[in-house]
Amino acid sequence: MSDRPAVVTRFAPSPTGYLHIGGARTALFNWLFARHCGGTFLLRVEDTDRERSTEAAVAAIFEGLDWLGLKADAEPVFQFARAERHREAVMDLVAKGRAYRCYMTPEQADAQREQARAEGRALRSPWRDQVAGPDKDNQPFVIRFKGPVDGDTVVEDLVQGRVTFHNRDLDDLVLLRTDGAPTYNLAVVVDDHDMGVTHVIRGDDHLNNAARQSLIYEALDFTKPAFAHIPLIHGPDGAKLSKRHGAQAVGDYAELGYLPETLRNYLARLGWSHGDDEIFSDEEAIAWFDIADVNKGASRLDWDKLNHINAHYLKSADPDRIADLVLKALAARGTVLEGPLEARLRAAMPLLQDRGKTVLELADQMAFVIAQRPLVLDDKATKSLTEETVARLSRLRDRLQTAPVWTAPELEALLKDFAEQEAVGFGKFGPALRAILTAGLPAPDLGKTLAALNRDESLTRMDDRLL
Repeated sequence: MSDRPAVVTRFAPSPTGYLHIGGARTALFNWLFARHCGGTFLLRVEDTDRERSTEAAVAAIFEGLDWLGLKADAEPVFQFARAERHREAVMDLVAKGRAYRCYMTPEQADAQREQARAEGRALRSPWRDQVAGPDKDNQPFVIRFKGPVDGDTVVEDLVQGRVTFHNRDLDDLVLLRTDGAPTYNLAVVVDDHDMGVTHVIRGDDHLNNAARQSLIYEALDFTKPAFAHIPLIHGPDGAKLSKRHGAQAVGDYAELGYLPETLRNYLARLGWSHGDDEIFSDEEAIAWFDIADVNKGASRLDWDKLNHINAHYLKSADPDRIADLVLKALAARGTVLEGPLEARLRAAMPLLQDRGKTVLELADQMAFVIAQRPLVLDDKATKSLTEETVARLSRLRDRLQTAPVWTAPELEALLKDFAEQEAVGFGKFGPALRAILTAGLPAPDLGKTLAALNRDESLTRMDDRLL
């Protein structure tokens, strides 16, 4: 039996806004790696910033993760609720001589920081090696980490490789503020240790924190986790992802008509790959994924690839599920369908769900199906309904009324056979029939259009113009 500890990963968002698409990919990589290793995926809400953390943001993060299908294996941990445990760890560091009380005022700290910057070194408080006298008993203080002043701290990163930090460049960071509130780097170390996290997978904007946190792990005699710092997501132009590139929040992608399985598939491919595979199931992703295979370089958001993958999942999804999403999208536009119209849309969905790259596009493609009679034709379509064309379409109507089977292939064959019997090209009646059935709205080939409308609706729309 292996002595290696079971893999435990965590996603630790700060609830100061929506779930960003970059955060969603971080959560996905943590989830995939835990599943790949048969381990545990945890969620921690880092809500120590009380001014910016909101319940609405917490709800938005939970909603985004639920929509993506990334379920944690235990109830979420809220960091703020663990403040007493964090303070306990800081007192342990003070007792070991690895942290100290610093009585510098904010103004003094700013001056020391400027001096350190001018001398090309990190901030070292004059209180680092001083003992406070009785005159400081009632004075405010912070507690700073007493890090090494020479040597190097090495982070063996699973993605970035070996990264070396000179200790002289790492300042004596604050662990506890004057109000007793713990700071980020201290709280993260204590929480990850107490939660049994074995692999810290996060954005490479946290790479510098890994050095500071490594020193805190060592000072607390905690076992360090493996670090894996993944590159950020950039826009199509290579710049850092921003509002000008379009959707940033997971909820935005849902509203734009993308499916959660699309986002899981697409985000997994942003910075990681398995050969040339572009589309794969969750089961395949779990089997193939290894954090060590993630690329070092930043990934670029590619809308064309995203749309291609979404079209694939839309086409293969359960038609009733896609119909529900289209109905929701139409309702958001002010078109609420019930009764026969909803039934017609649901019946048409299997024929039309391959005609859009997003749910919103599918809603557009459904316009001809749910159009209300009588349809209004443009001048060109009206002029095409000559006496000869009307007579021919009337004969076609009779053929359609007696069609034994109302399916797209059978209807396509019927139209072809009718053109041969009439000894005319399809152009002699096809455009006019399309206009009568769709009023110029987007629609597939006529066999599918007739099938999507059903027999009664198709014949009734023809009767509106032929009788």
